[in-house]
Formats: sequence, structure tokens, C-alpha cells
Amino acid sequence: MRRAVGTAVSKARRRVSSYLSQILLAVIAAALAWTIAGGLVQDHYPFFAPIAAVIALNASGGERGANAIRLLTGVFLGIIAGEFALLVTDRGVLALALGTGIAMTAAVAVNAERIIIGQAAASAILATILVGGNPGTGRLVDALIGAGVALLFSQLLFPARLVAMLRRIEENALQEMADMLDAVGLSLTEEGEASSEQVVNRLGDLSRPMAELSRAREASMSTIRLSTIRWGDTQPVLDEDAIIERLILLGESCLYLARTTTSMGAEERRELGPIVRGMAAVLAILADDLSSRQTREQAVEQALTAARLYGASTAEDDPVTHATHLAVEMVAADIMVFAGIRFEEVEDVLQGDLEDPTIPLPPQEPWLPWLRWRPRLPRPPKIRFGRFRERR
Repeated sequence: MRRAVGTAVSKARRRVSSYLSQILLAVIAAALAWTIAGGLVQDHYPFFAPIAAVIALNASGGERGANAIRLLTGVFLGIIAGEFALLVTDRGVLALALGTGIAMTAAVAVNAERIIIGQAAASAILATILVGGNPGTGRLVDALIGAGVALLFSQLLFPARLVAMLRRIEENALQEMADMLDAVGLSLTEEGEASSEQVVNRLGDLSRPMAELSRAREASMSTIRLSTIRWGDTQPVLDEDAIIERLILLGESCLYLARTTTSMGAEERRELGPIVRGMAAVLAILADDLSSRQTREQAVEQALTAARLYGASTAEDDPVTHATHLAVEMVAADIMVFAGIRFEEVEDVLQGDLEDPTIPLPPQEPWLPWLRWRPRLPRPPKIRFGRFRERR
């Protein structure tokens, strides 16, 4: 129980830490939108302005600008529908129902996304309930101010740090792969058909992180195209996009390794269990900090250890055993390519012919768009891979 609670608290702290900057940005934007709306439009309660600012910023970094436009569309439809309902009915439940229905119908008619349909309905509800002395034009101005503040923050002052955003998604995908392989490794030590069923059930766990990686790539490319201040230097994002392709290949190799284990005999499964868990530990190391070259070097070192511990395939091996050896080598090779080792060097590293492969420093990104400075991390000591040859 203590371990489960500790794990849950650790994950919660990590999630809060990763989203803390977005929370602070939304709080500041809400306060600024409230202040501006209250000063520009007199004699009303500017609740739409902070709501619009927070909702517009409540999206992944690469989609905040598009989210602000969606918000404005929904708010506009909702306010117009709410005002019309107040004109033709008395204030109350009837106005709320009519305004909500008209707003959602209009959003569907223009082929709007679901988030716009929901925002239109919410705006119509607020417009028909919280009327007071605030005319519809005032509420629309509030929404424009809130969305404008969100666009100012997300597109000009604090554009999305795309490399950092992509790496967070990569770390989540790596952790999912690590969890899957760890569970597969544990099941390999168990007897009976139930263990094979557990492996098969775990194969679908990577679908969600792989889909998130694809969406993140699309969002980053869209942000580069649409952002008014993308600092001119898009190369770090393009480099990270190529890294995501390697990560997708690594996920496919992990699936292939997990799949081949279901056809092995009991003795071979027990032998392979520690190897699979070793690869899971390597992925967990990478998921801890992708911005550190030392972490990547440590992951490559342990991946080589696990692959060489299992050994190479021989001519006497049956097809299933041969496929399993190949799967272990594929996972180790994809880990090395993902860490930054050049593809043409991977075979030499696996064979021990290349003793000192080069792992480049992961590209960094400016904290703010107007700063060319990038954080310079101390260069860690290089790991000498030649000692693996001696163990061999």
C-alpha cells in the first residue's frame, strides 16, 4: 500500500510539475483579461473575459492559437443565440433551452468541431442566465478581450516551446513502452497459458502513446506554419520530429519482441524474462530525462549489456528462437538510434567493433522567443563502450 501511494504521489507531482507553467500562464492571463475588460467596458461584470482567456490557453502548446480561434467562434455563436432567445422569450428556463438549442444547431450547421459546439452552448447558457445589465455586445467584447490576451500570450510573448513539449510526449511514450515490457518480462516467468494471454493483452497499451506522438508532430508543424513569431530557427523542431520517427520504430520493435515471446517454450521464456525486463529498465532510464546526454549514454550502455547477455542466434535455433534473438537486437539497435548513434554505426557497436560511439548533445531550445540563449549543460564524462568487448 505504501509503495502504491508513493507511486501515485510521485506521478501526481510529476504531472503538476510539467503543467505548472501552463497553470501560471492561464492565471496571469485571466487576471489581465479581467482587468482590461473591466477598464474598457464600464458598468458590467466582465466574467466572459477571464473565462475566454483560460479556455483558450487550456490546450497543448502547439494548439493554443487555434484553440483561441475556436473559442471565439463558439462564444460568438452562443452570445448571438442567447440574445435572440432573450428577445423572443422571458428570462428563465425557456430562454436557456431556446438559446442553447439555437447555438448548438448553428455550430453543427457550419460543421464546427465538438469543442466549438460545446463552447457555443456554454456561452448561450451564460448569456441567458447571467444577464444583469450587461448587453450582448459587452459580453462579446469581453470574449474578444479574453481571446486577444490568450493570443498575445501564446503567439507573441510566450510561444510554445515545441521541443520541450515534444520531449514530454516522447517521455510518456517511453514510459508506456517500459511498463509494457516490464509486465511482459514478469509474465514470462509464469507458467501456463495465462501468461501468454497477459502478453497479448498488453500489446494494445502502446496505441494511445503512439497516437499522441502522431498528433504532436502534426501540431508542431502547424504551429511552425501559423505562428507569427517562430523565431526563424525551425531546425530544432525538425530534428525532434525526426527523433519521433525513430521512437515510433522503437515502439514497433518492442511490440515485435513482446509478440515473439508468446510462441516460445517455457524454458526459453524463463531465460528471456530478465532480458525483456532489462530492456524495460533502459526505456525507463530514457523516460527520466531525454534532455541529458548522460542519460542517453547510460541507456545505450545497459541496452548493449542486455542484448549481449542474451547472445546471438545460432544455426541450430528454431525459427521462433531466431526471431526472438532478432527482436532483442532490433530493440537494442532502435534504442541506440533513438539515443543519437548514427544508423550506420549501430551494427559495429552491437558486434563490439566500434568501442567509442558518439552520442550528440540533445538540441536545446530558448526559454523565450526574444532570447537566443540556450541553456548550456555541463558536458558529462563519456562512457567507454570498449569494456563490453572485454566482457564478451
